[in-house]
Amino acid sequence: MTTRTPAERHSDLPEDLESTQVSVGRLSEPERLVARLGELGWTLGVAESLTGGLVVASIVAVPGASAALRGGIVAYATDLKAALLGVDETLLSAHGPVHPRVARQMAEGVRRAVGRDGEPADVGIATTGIAGPVSPDGQPVGTVHIAVSTPLGSRVESVQLGGDRAAIRAEAAALAVRVALEAL
Repeated sequence: MTTRTPAERHSDLPEDLESTQVSVGRLSEPERLVARLGELGWTLGVAESLTGGLVVASIVAVPGASAALRGGIVAYATDLKAALLGVDETLLSAHGPVHPRVARQMAEGVRRAVGRDGEPADVGIATTGIAGPVSPDGQPVGTVHIAVSTPLGSRVESVQLGGDRAAIRAEAAALAVRVALEAL
């Protein structure tokens, strides 16, 4: 039996193996989002209502998130959606804060709010909805609107989630990251 040195064993490997990246496990969706933003060289802002900071917290938990994340705004009160994010007050008066167009305007508004030197962030994520236990305006508890805005346009996903308040908020936060990934 012949013993080979590590250099001799290495010579048997395909040449392109050295440039292959090996991961230690499957990346979480927030990790994938931060990685994708890094690949694009894009920045991110997050506007949250019903999720109350859960989306930003999931992104901040990723090492290196500061390379992409500019910041987040928790605009829980309806008037803050207009004052901080530029959501149209007539829209808010007519439909309330839980509406697909409100989510879209929140996502677009957070891009401007967290931008730098007059340039908006590249991506805005927004969440609005009703986590319960009761609905203040008659919409079903679990109604959630997630919006993502990029230089290529905006999209809104509206869903009806089940569960208690904590479950609805957690699923809405996870969905927001997932919708952002799909948009990128």
